[in-house]
Amino acid sequence: MKYTPTAVDGVMIVDLEERGDDRGFFARTFDVTEFEAHGLDTTVVQCNLSFNHVAGTLRGLHRQVPPYAEGKLVRCTAGAIVDVAVDVRPDSPTYGKHVMVELTAANRRALFIPPYVAHGYQTLTDGAEVTYQVSGPYAPEGEQGFRYDDAAFGIEWPVPVTVISDKDAAWPLVEAPATPTAEVAP
Repeated sequence: MKYTPTAVDGVMIVDLEERGDDRGFFARTFDVTEFEAHGLDTTVVQCNLSFNHVAGTLRGLHRQVPPYAEGKLVRCTAGAIVDVAVDVRPDSPTYGKHVMVELTAANRRALFIPPYVAHGYQTLTDGAEVTYQVSGPYAPEGEQGFRYDDAAFGIEWPVPVTVISDKDAAWPLVEAPATPTAEVAP
C-alpha cells in the first residue's frame, strides 16, 4: 500500500499497490504492521456499510467525542464520493483545516480518519456504497455533529446537496477557526 499524509494531522490517504496478471489483480487493503509503521490505529471492532440511492446525498459531519475514540478507514466500493475530514480537535496543530479526497470504486482509494476528527461525505453518483472499518464501537452518548455548510470550515462541496438527514441539517454552527484552509487531494 502507498500512504500519503494530508494537510490534516493524522488523516492519511491509503492507495492500493495492485499486483496484476492475465486474471486481474491482487491488492492488500489492510495490514496491521504497515498501518502501525505509519502511526495509524490498527484496531478494528466493527465494519459498516452505507448505501446511498442518489447523487448529491450528504452524510455528516460526525465524530465521537472523548473518551469514545473512533478512527475510521473509509473506502467507496460502488460509485463515487468525496470524503471530507475536518480537524475540530482544539489542541491540534492543524485545527480548523480540512481535506477533501475523492474515493471511487475505480480508484480504490481509502481515507484513514483518526479519532476525534469530524468526517462526512457527499455522493457523486447514484448507487454509491461506502465501507468503514472502525476502531471503536459507536456510542450514541458520544456523538457530535457539525453543519456541512458551516462557513467556519469553508468546505466547497462539489455538487448541490440533494438528500441530507434532518439531524445532519440541524447540527449547530461553530465559531470560526482563525484561518479555515483546505486541501483537495489529487
